[in-house]
Amino acid sequence: MPQIDIPSQFDVLVVGAGAAGLYTALCLPESLRVGLITKETVALSASDWAQGGIAAAVSPEDSPTLHIEDTILAGAGLCDRTAVEFLAQLAPNCIQSLVDLGVAFDRHGQALALTLEAAHSRNRVLHAADTTGREVTTTLTAQVLRRPNIQVIQQALALSLWIEPETGRCQGISLFYQGAIAWIKAGAVILATGGGGQVFAQTTNPAVSTGDGVAIAYRAGAILRDLEFVQFHPTALTKPGADRFLISEAVRGEGAHLVDNEGRRFAFDYHPAGELAPRDVVSRAIFSHLQLTAVDLATAHVWLDMRPIPADKIRHRFPNIIKVCQHWGIDVFHEPIPVAPAAHYWMGGIVADLMNHTNIPGLYAVGETASTGVHGANRLASNSLLECIVFGAQMSQIESENIGLPSETPVLPSRKFIVDASEWHIQQTQLEALREKLPRLVWESAGICREQSKLETAIATVESWQQDFAALPLSQFLLALHPTEPASFDLPDVERQLRLWAETRNLLDVADLILKSAAFRTESRGGHYRLDYPQPDPNWQVHTLVQTHHWWKSSISS
Repeated sequence: MPQIDIPSQFDVLVVGAGAAGLYTALCLPESLRVGLITKETVALSASDWAQGGIAAAVSPEDSPTLHIEDTILAGAGLCDRTAVEFLAQLAPNCIQSLVDLGVAFDRHGQALALTLEAAHSRNRVLHAADTTGREVTTTLTAQVLRRPNIQVIQQALALSLWIEPETGRCQGISLFYQGAIAWIKAGAVILATGGGGQVFAQTTNPAVSTGDGVAIAYRAGAILRDLEFVQFHPTALTKPGADRFLISEAVRGEGAHLVDNEGRRFAFDYHPAGELAPRDVVSRAIFSHLQLTAVDLATAHVWLDMRPIPADKIRHRFPNIIKVCQHWGIDVFHEPIPVAPAAHYWMGGIVADLMNHTNIPGLYAVGETASTGVHGANRLASNSLLECIVFGAQMSQIESENIGLPSETPVLPSRKFIVDASEWHIQQTQLEALREKLPRLVWESAGICREQSKLETAIATVESWQQDFAALPLSQFLLALHPTEPASFDLPDVERQLRLWAETRNLLDVADLILKSAAFRTESRGGHYRLDYPQPDPNWQVHTLVQTHHWWKSSISS
């Protein structure tokens, strides 16, 4: 990346450049100076990987009321109705705004084309072939780059929130950028960093999804909610050497069958809707079936057979799935695809209201990193891109609030981290080992099926790893930095190494939070399934909240 100078102060900082971050930046008043921070480039986010589409009641046969009821039913008793009504009622207008910006959704003649996905009672999922997320983010990126008030800061890593000690207000962030750490002030900080799928060994999320926003907000005192609820997508391509590529739920919506090695549609053994049951049910059906039939669960899979769908429709609707499967030697027209569940979406996150406020003044959260109450215990398919747009749009009203531009703060002298080569090599090895071991541990102990003894063992292991991490010389240097104290590094490959350090720290915190939240909730509901408590418990029809190592329950808003 070319060297660019960045200002030491913005009106608003948006951290994350997926659909939530991009749309939020576009909706902020153009009178504000906006910094849009992404640790990769503006083209790489989990939104970019979203295939299925975006849900909205735009058909004459549909209504927001039906969309609301489907969302609440999928959410297994934990949706906040007010938030769901807000989402569904604003959805049609937000779709129109995307069309006005140039998003090219598929059409039947002049009408927007709509498909069916699991747990929807109507065809209401808009799509752009099978790369809807890419179409949305590409269009939004082009619009962002045209806005003179938005400065995009790429390959930059937010390390921590900068909290004003007297008021408790968020007044900026510490940022690792171009080999050094700087402190950037802002009147408001908006976290739109997506999910944390990389904490699991099997995930459909890209490498950037390391739970950064949730982790840095938690360390600053933010209240988090429902972190135990992780949606495992039932159908991720499962082949040695291949990434866990998501095979969209829309494939099953269009008529694909889920079959076992004998060619039997086994999902009907577990739910009358078969492969179109809610995602958590289908994922557990596959997991349970493989436990009964597979020799090695690590490589086990079932089959997704697209051949019941007419070939022309496959070519029109799923060109990217065809291409990716071809790359891995699978011809979807003549053979089924090997699939197994993988971590896909995090229902929990930073507690945020309908205007995206968190409990920390000056801090907002939008998209998957937030918990607004719309998803409950199990997100309805294709409501995730919708949430990014509906809630991102609310940031247009930020100017009517006091965004409280902070006064200038004296900058402290810069500190430099120097370490000899042999000691640095030891640190690198330790960090890489942690980064590799952690997702395997979380997948095995807090994956699709959970139980107390495994959770407790994993919690103890993660706590010991957190202590090992904190003892690293690099950790001691970075964690001792004071606000406004810049830092530089005399290290080889410093960008990669600092990112490895920061992401490992965030993933350790995220793992600890998910494991302890899963142990705290002694029932099964939605995306959280306990072998030792297999039924929902009416006493647990509550949210789980956590702040600074303290867990408690709170009631659902009706």
